[in-house]
Amino acid sequence: MAGLKIDLRKALVPVAIAAISALLATAAVRYISFLGYAEHFIRDLETTVLSPAQKQSADIVVIGITEQTLERFPYRSPIDRKFLADLLRALEAKGVRAIGLDVLFDQPTEAAKDDDLKAAMAGLKTPLVVSYVAPEDVVDESGAIDKTRRQFLDGFVPPQDRVMADIKTDAFDGTVRWMVPGRQMADGSYIPGFARGLLAKLGIETPAAEVEIAWRGRPNEETEPFGEIPAQNVALLPPVLFKNKIALIGAELSLTDRHRTPFAAVYEGNRGTIPGVVIHAHSIDQLLSGRQSPGIGEVGDFLCAVLLAAVGAALGASTTLSLHRRIPLGVVAVALWWAAGGALFHYVGVMIALVTPSFAFAAAMWGSEAFTGHEARQQKEYIRGVFSRYVSAKVVHQLLSDPKRLSMEGERREMTFLFTDVAGFTTLSEGVESHQLARILNDYLDGMCNVIYQHDGTIDKFIGDAVFAVFNAPTDQPDHAERAVRCALELDQFAEAFRAAQNAAGVPFGVTRIGIHGGVATIGNFGSHALTQYTALGDAVNTASRLEGLNKYFGTRICVSEVTSSHCRDVPFRPIGLVVVKGKTQALGINEPLSEERAAADYIARYRHAYQRLEAGAEDALALFEALHAENPYDGCVAVHVERLRAGTRSTEIAMTEK
Repeated sequence: MAGLKIDLRKALVPVAIAAISALLATAAVRYISFLGYAEHFIRDLETTVLSPAQKQSADIVVIGITEQTLERFPYRSPIDRKFLADLLRALEAKGVRAIGLDVLFDQPTEAAKDDDLKAAMAGLKTPLVVSYVAPEDVVDESGAIDKTRRQFLDGFVPPQDRVMADIKTDAFDGTVRWMVPGRQMADGSYIPGFARGLLAKLGIETPAAEVEIAWRGRPNEETEPFGEIPAQNVALLPPVLFKNKIALIGAELSLTDRHRTPFAAVYEGNRGTIPGVVIHAHSIDQLLSGRQSPGIGEVGDFLCAVLLAAVGAALGASTTLSLHRRIPLGVVAVALWWAAGGALFHYVGVMIALVTPSFAFAAAMWGSEAFTGHEARQQKEYIRGVFSRYVSAKVVHQLLSDPKRLSMEGERREMTFLFTDVAGFTTLSEGVESHQLARILNDYLDGMCNVIYQHDGTIDKFIGDAVFAVFNAPTDQPDHAERAVRCALELDQFAEAFRAAQNAAGVPFGVTRIGIHGGVATIGNFGSHALTQYTALGDAVNTASRLEGLNKYFGTRICVSEVTSSHCRDVPFRPIGLVVVKGKTQALGINEPLSEERAAADYIARYRHAYQRLEAGAEDALALFEALHAENPYDGCVAVHVERLRAGTRSTEIAMTEK
């Protein structure tokens, strides 16, 4: 149950990091200026560069009051109202569907001309809307509401024709991105926005909500989204250019009524800051065509941030990839997100956030990396503290490089076990001073450990002078059997040299006996809460210990089970016998590993021949072993077979009565 809780915690941590990172990224983009600018700039860049090409609108025509228009009159402002009256009548005569007049009438001009325009507006059968502003937007030089101008405006534009001229700019950078739905006046009346009010005159209902403008794309670089005709040319042009179109009249001047739009991200001057009347054209076209706003809303953008943050958290928590590989993968993931976002807008018209999810991705990856890095450092410190006592620095480095190789819980795996013991050490310890014994034993064990470490063995424990080592744990060693046997041969060389040196110094240090056996056992950390030990448990471990004891009976120094020797292709052996160790019923083949020099000797060849004859139950087996015994009476293995053959036993199977 505890393990389940730990796994659940580890699974939930990246989820929590992803959610928190998405929240932080969303808040950061909203409240940190440069991040907000970045998000909006990228969206503007997409709008300008990736907007799909569209044919020029067949529903809307912009009638521009240009510098050339104003040159016709004795004064620039207010614009000549007789001209506007004639323009309205001309547009109606040419069959326009509706007229939007984006000109503010808040002060009088020549009375006759003012009256003519009012008459023209009242006499139109074509649906007409006229720009209007709230009272607080008509002020004098002191900033107070100009009541005279206010009264003139209210008297000039009938209530049913009024639409708000408001164009909303973003607080971040003063860019127009949103369509104004309308405004509630102080007197309780509601005046719709320019686009909604005009379409309402045509009987088209639109939602009273602030929506993001979906800018109409250009047909090409040279062509505007909407046909634009100078106002002074309308009377001269054929009706086909106006028939059934919505005509929008407004200023197209260099310094008047121009607003910064997303196109300013790429274009300077008048291509980036466009006239208010053209902005109204984009809004009307969007509502008329049913084109949806490109954005997916705050909730959708937040979910995108959560999604990419989850990817970042997963990448940060990865233990299979190094950090210097995860960082490029992170860059690729963010780049793919941006590429997918651009393609989604270009081909589908849906715009997703790019900066916010990218920031969330980076924050989640960093947070997850920091958390898992802390756990990894703790794990590595634990590994270093525990296994530096058992294995070589090389194996410790392997574990630290890839902790997943290590199971800190008990696991069953195939291993090779090596036991060593010094003959007569108890007698030696009773006859040597304690400080001298400690020095001798420490020197001996230090040398034995160095040899085991050189072969990447794991020292399980010391039992007095005895050493228990394991191969193929905690790291995988495909050649663990041969590795253990070669280690034993080198241990034998060290132990014999150490014994000779001690004997020469008058210390009766005994022969080191080694037993090796392989098999499946359980290895892990076992013990109490106060003290644990990394050790192996199982029948194969006990068998290896018994093989060490067989050396005394056979007069050998190394006994290796056939289970292990069969996996050592490049190590020569001589067979010893089929031994049934005490407590077992099945015989186990036992072999003695040999050095290359000893294996090449004629004596060993004749021994193998004699052993084969013994296996076959041949009559001449005794004579063959007696000849070997006469040649080398110190070969304990030969002596055992001679004794058994003389007793009438013609078999290689030997049942042991002692451990």
